[in-house]
Amino acid sequence: MRDKTQANSPAAGDWLIRAGAIVFFVGAAATLVTVAPLLLGTKPFPSYMFGLSMLMGLGFLMAGAGLLQSIAEGRRRARAPRSPQTRA
Repeated sequence: MRDKTQANSPAAGDWLIRAGAIVFFVGAAATLVTVAPLLLGTKPFPSYMFGLSMLMGLGFLMAGAGLLQSIAEGRRRARAPRSPQTRA
């Protein structure tokens, strides 16, 4: 008998990794938009744009937390006792 978890089903932490990646790339885009006027010699953007650049760090932390959650779930599954039906 096969394990009830399907191969394409999302594991624990997958949604957090994806959300973290999206937040990271939004922060990366904000960083590029914020730095471009400084390099081009034009008028800089307001201060809140620098705050949006902090989304890169937040997204990185979110993805890291999702990764740790996935690792913990994998270890829990590996340590869980198997039923006699799944040993065959």
